[in-house]
Amino acid sequence: MNLKTIADKAGVSTATVSNVINGNNHKVSEKTRQHVLQIIKELNYSPSATARSLASNESRIIALFIPNMLLEGGFGVDPYASQMISLLEQVIRQEGYYLMMRCVDRHTEITQLTRTWNADGIILIGAYAEEVRKINSQLTGVPVVYIDTYAPGQPMVNVGIDDYRGGFLSAQYLLERGHRRIAYVGPDEKHSDVIRERFRGLRDAMNQYGLKFAPEDIFLADTSIDAGVEVGNKIFNSGRSYTAVAAMSDTLALGLSSSLQTNGLMVPDDISLIGFDNVKTSLYASPPLTTVAQNLVLKASLVGEHLFRMIRTKQCYSANAILDVEVIERGSVRCLSETNMEKEQQNHA
Repeated sequence: MNLKTIADKAGVSTATVSNVINGNNHKVSEKTRQHVLQIIKELNYSPSATARSLASNESRIIALFIPNMLLEGGFGVDPYASQMISLLEQVIRQEGYYLMMRCVDRHTEITQLTRTWNADGIILIGAYAEEVRKINSQLTGVPVVYIDTYAPGQPMVNVGIDDYRGGFLSAQYLLERGHRRIAYVGPDEKHSDVIRERFRGLRDAMNQYGLKFAPEDIFLADTSIDAGVEVGNKIFNSGRSYTAVAAMSDTLALGLSSSLQTNGLMVPDDISLIGFDNVKTSLYASPPLTTVAQNLVLKASLVGEHLFRMIRTKQCYSANAILDVEVIERGSVRCLSETNMEKEQQNHA
């Protein structure tokens, strides 16, 4: 079946059918468009995506690149990554585009794959400043939206959150509830701009209370449930009697909660726990996880808004959309009694 078959049955030209299929609605009346669509439906015609791409010089493909996850299972075991990818796919599909995703190690893979796929636009999660500079120089004119990326001075569109405020709120929430013996669990701040900002916020909140993290209070871990379990064992065996743990992701916090309770420390009666991201699984933890929430739905929506605006106008521009965060209070943080607070202050002194 081809366009001529549809055109003959609809009583229109093949050019009209082509305009309907390719969405050139300004060239066709609404009545004719609906008539042609009805014929297409009756004939069960499905246009070739390759043919449409060649005809319009558009692939209708959006390339999504994420940092290569070397852990077994990759992004599939990270609730944040899975939820973010799912939301982005919905946004892209609603615009009539297709998502192609790849985990990458180097920026050269991004430029090569973009050209191979003839992608109409690109989304990158967590790129480094040097990667942004190289991508900008090699993919001139290609619409690109970055997520959670820090690259001062580089022309780019980025959609992120206030990571500093998130870290500050995390520590402040624990401190206001009497906790002074707090452990940090997260990736090394030296290897992640996002984590650097979150840790800076944590540290500044601690400083306001005259406190600081000792080296032994910092437990470095990759973002995975298994890493959280491993760190939970280390915290239990540290002998440092922490009353609370600030985890830099819900993924880590879920592993921590399981491990600590397996070791006999009940959350929050024996040790409190706060996460970060507010992924859906945090609500179903036992107990439900108190966390610093970011609006993932709005985040994905803004990514799509910027990306498709650039695609439609064929103009790239710069923007930095930073979304606010808030603490979602559930059941994993205990407020210490005044007596316990006094004991904690004495022990710390």
